[in-house]
Amino acid sequence: MIYIEPKILNRINTWLTPAFDVETQEYIKDSIATNPKEIQEAFYKDLEFGTGGMRGIMGIGTNRINKYTLGKNTQGLSNYLKETFSGEYIKVAIAFDCRHNSKTLAKIVADVFSANNIQVFLFEDLRTTPELSFAVKHLDCHAGIVLTASHNPPEYNGYKVYWQDGGQLVPPQDSEIIDEINRIDYSDIQFVAKNDLIQYIGKNIDNAFIDASVKNGSFNTPSHAKNNLKIVFTSLHGTSITAIPEALKRAGYNNVHIVEEQAQPDGDFPTVKSPNPEEPEALKMATDLAEDINADIVIGTDPDSDRLGIAVRDLNNKITLLSGNQTMVTMTDFLLDHYKHEGCLTPTDFIGSTIVSTPMMHDLADAYNVECKIGLTGFKWIAKMIKDFPNQYFVGGGEESYGYMVGSFVRDKDAVTATLLACEIAAKSKANGSSFYNELMTLYMKHGLYKEHLISITKKGIEGAEEIKQMMIDLRGNPLKEINGSKVSLLEDYQSSIAKNMITGEKKNIDIPKSNVLIYYTADGSKIAMRPSGTEPKIKFYFSVKMDLTSISNYDKTADILDTKIKGIINALNLD
Repeated sequence: MIYIEPKILNRINTWLTPAFDVETQEYIKDSIATNPKEIQEAFYKDLEFGTGGMRGIMGIGTNRINKYTLGKNTQGLSNYLKETFSGEYIKVAIAFDCRHNSKTLAKIVADVFSANNIQVFLFEDLRTTPELSFAVKHLDCHAGIVLTASHNPPEYNGYKVYWQDGGQLVPPQDSEIIDEINRIDYSDIQFVAKNDLIQYIGKNIDNAFIDASVKNGSFNTPSHAKNNLKIVFTSLHGTSITAIPEALKRAGYNNVHIVEEQAQPDGDFPTVKSPNPEEPEALKMATDLAEDINADIVIGTDPDSDRLGIAVRDLNNKITLLSGNQTMVTMTDFLLDHYKHEGCLTPTDFIGSTIVSTPMMHDLADAYNVECKIGLTGFKWIAKMIKDFPNQYFVGGGEESYGYMVGSFVRDKDAVTATLLACEIAAKSKANGSSFYNELMTLYMKHGLYKEHLISITKKGIEGAEEIKQMMIDLRGNPLKEINGSKVSLLEDYQSSIAKNMITGEKKNIDIPKSNVLIYYTADGSKIAMRPSGTEPKIKFYFSVKMDLTSISNYDKTADILDTKIKGIINALNLD
């Protein structure tokens, strides 16, 4: 018999009270007798808000996504909204993706809001996350919710909260709302809907969102160039099928080939191991189709359509998947160059990125005499930049994890508008005798060849969480002095908000909110960042190295040298 700690047992016993339905109570009683390890995993902690909202495995328990954990979140948020906007007619928008139970959970969330006398705009069926962000502003809502677990496995779901500006929660609202949620007893949740306060929305918002996407993602590309671009698109069984084909059509792209086997929304994601567009396996059907029909570009999106993977023809005319960093710098340079030639780029304009993304974004900002603002991991921090600096124009920005945002009409990463931007780049460059890939090579020639790599180590369950915690403690307690034969020159600790020069001992404060992140910089220009994931049971290591690229023909040779360097760093950190 597995011993259950008293603290966990107290949590479990709370769920055996009349505040919970009989089915839930019976499941818990049976699990205590038959599967005590699983019941401990389900109750040992509360699900927490991370970099992309709250995500977790669906099931019974405080550490699971279910009607009670989401009901508690929503009751706490309702209380906070009524206190913050006292006397106002409060409105929220709710969307959901293709995952199992998303539609049911979205209705439960809507019920709780309405029971608290809050007007709800609930999408009639699955919609993309960027459309939810757009809808919050378009409908003048005070907040928004989307039920999604992004690219996590099928057993997961999640709950993202958006504020008035259309961006995800950031300080101080995030901690204040969490405090309010923690004060809620499950018996306080108001589940009985006031249906007259729930309004279903759909086509009108779709049309407004798609028109805005086309407006923000189009850059005077001639019709003949658009017609000459052959596009393969896959929604990976997700929500983007509701928006991207229509957006491409309205933008004038008619040579679009959809991967039909993956076009039907399906929470099991039956044709892929993971619906993650940064993994080549996920896009294999699309890249195979592209080779068969000699397409120019492949675009695939994750289930809620905030992230996109792009594959284009390389120097050997083979379809190859670009990294999130490669996509980001190519898109950003295109936007900056466009606005420069339009004569409307000013030194107060800015681009945005994150602390674990490629340093090349700084090079682009310097080249165009604009500012590059850097925030923590997660697009909510880029949205916060726009909110905090309303007198500065946001050109565009992204992060290494395959997210990009064009302008500020949406305040989260947006695969819909980013798809249009990618096609504009591909179409224009092809018409000019170049290609998307050649444009990237040109940037490497100008700014140096940056090579990035990511390692994610999965540590599941209670023991895994403790292992990850201990790894970060050890890295802080015994900071590395040398990595792969190169001395550490700078160590940034975002938890203590201290950047320490490891040569002189000088310390400076980091003016970014605290986060459990360490970043090492070495004398030879390498950058190594490490952080626990905010949405998955993983610890992540990010590597960035750089060399001059003397000619495009030397790309493969130079890239191999950098790959060897990254392998050396990985070996030095005992991560291989």
